[in-house]
Amino acid sequence: MRKLTAGFFISLDGVVADPQDWHFPYFDDAMGEAVTAQLGGADTLLLGRVTYDSFAGAWPERENAGGDDAGMAKALGDARKIVVTHQDPDFTWRNSEKLRGDLVEAVDALKREPGETGIAISGSPSVVRQLLAAGLIDELHLLVHPLTVGKGARLFEDGQSIPLRLLSATPFPSGVVHAIYGPAEAPAAAGYDEARTHLAQGDR
Repeated sequence: MRKLTAGFFISLDGVVADPQDWHFPYFDDAMGEAVTAQLGGADTLLLGRVTYDSFAGAWPERENAGGDDAGMAKALGDARKIVVTHQDPDFTWRNSEKLRGDLVEAVDALKREPGETGIAISGSPSVVRQLLAAGLIDELHLLVHPLTVGKGARLFEDGQSIPLRLLSATPFPSGVVHAIYGPAEAPAAAGYDEARTHLAQGDR
């Protein structure tokens, strides 16, 4: 089964909206490598409509400009791009198509397609929330920035509880932490009586 990863720039207070307004001061070689690894290991991109429109409005021009990011732009352009939308847009970015049918069923089928390369999601929080709840995301890559934003959409909504397990955590010189989570079983019920056994006793 093909691996599905999702990646976000995220603040300490959980905001993922409009990262272009706050994350660039922290973007360095370490973050660039992390983003490239998550997206570059996939030949298929799954994107919500807002994220797709943002990408389609920027990356084709960057590819044509031939700058330092032209290689990344070409890789994104060459990838198959599946867009989650209720509308029927006129796609102008090559290799773009609309996801057909139910999201969870379609992504489950996509993961079962033959092939060694992965599927990647960038941004698209509403899509990620649904797929996390369905247990279809293998790795959630969070680039946690050392600041609070204070406003904007957050990755998780009130009332949504999804257990995850930490696969790795890598601090960058900028203070950003690259945390990768995978699916997990819900923890066993516990309360203070169970927790207090782990408290330091101190001197008596």
